[in-house]
Amino acid sequence: MTKKSIHYLFVLLFVAFSVQAQEKVTVYDTYDEFAKNVLIEDENVYVINFWATWCAPCIKELPYFEKLNSENKNVKVILVSLDSKKDLDKKLIPFIEKRKLKSKVLLLADKDYNTWLSKVDTDWSGAIPATLLLNGKKKQFAERDFENFEELNEYINSFINLK
Repeated sequence: MTKKSIHYLFVLLFVAFSVQAQEKVTVYDTYDEFAKNVLIEDENVYVINFWATWCAPCIKELPYFEKLNSENKNVKVILVSLDSKKDLDKKLIPFIEKRKLKSKVLLLADKDYNTWLSKVDTDWSGAIPATLLLNGKKKQFAERDFENFEELNEYINSFINLK
């Protein structure tokens, strides 16, 4: 193989890896677009965690959501990053890959928080981490971080068992 062929192969592999990594993250530019596609009222229980790569408490609790995703088949975990869209390739995707996140990751790039925070929950100050639970028309919101997996799992299960 020539030096030029090796270089070409390296570039091709890099591009293929980058495309695969980007497919891991769906980007929503507006809250309305996000709500229409993600906040679905059906029979599933959705655990929607709002977080960012720059938020230490968010990062601390991500393993609990990952464990919930792999162990509790009664829920669908969705990790909604509030990072900047410009940080998608340089920060968010490498973060996901380094931590080997298996949960569905979305990027909500709508920075006009004042127009949509109250649509998620009327009392949300905008602090993260924050978690929204959905099941049909039933909804519960927590503007807090969870100390461990057991606490998160208990919180989720109490929501599921509400009548």
